[in-house]
Amino acid sequence: MPCPLIANADVIRVTRLDSCGRPVCGEDNGFVFDCFATLAMNPNVDEGEDVEYRAANGRQCGFKRGCPTFNGYDVELSFFALSPEFIELTTGNPVVFGYDGAPIGYDDCSVQCNTGFALELWAEVIGEECVEGAEGQWIYFLLPWITNGLLGDMELGSTAVDLTLTGSTRAGGGWGVGPYDVMPIDAANTPGTLLTPLGNTCHRRTFTTTIAPPTVVCDYTPVTGGVCLAS
Repeated sequence: MPCPLIANADVIRVTRLDSCGRPVCGEDNGFVFDCFATLAMNPNVDEGEDVEYRAANGRQCGFKRGCPTFNGYDVELSFFALSPEFIELTTGNPVVFGYDGAPIGYDDCSVQCNTGFALELWAEVIGEECVEGAEGQWIYFLLPWITNGLLGDMELGSTAVDLTLTGSTRAGGGWGVGPYDVMPIDAANTPGTLLTPLGNTCHRRTFTTTIAPPTVVCDYTPVTGGVCLAS
């Protein structure tokens, strides 16, 4: 059993989802980038209510610990590149276009709670031998449904500007096996979609893959494979 060590985060891809958490297929529904500093995935847990039975003389007769409820992850992404396409995909706020139809900015309008996006992250692995035919190994993280995307505080001055995006994961959704080839499906390292879909109570999937992350492109990327071919 391998024991992979995570060296550093490498690439992130976001994908537009509809109101049911399904990938939106088409040309302008994905975005791949690497200009980010950190991605925090903080568990949101309701601790539950303890039940205590105490006699009139003060002696504890019984005690039952409350059962925690996992509500999902509170996501916080710290990044640098102010891409209108990325802002539009993650917050739902509209792009501002130039005279030639190219995205040049965005509007801050409202929090879009009825849609969302999926987020995938590849982190480099060290200390493991390369599989024949593979370019390397990565830890792959999938958050299949994030809602309530919101840009945080922005302070402009003489130093570098860090931008923050927050959101919250949801369970269920319709990611299925996904629209992308992210894992090997045979010993020849043939790329394919997820072999099994996420369960309807799951908020994240993590596994080691020998399929390289997508190429970084500062523009919309198409969402056309996997579940899109079956729809």
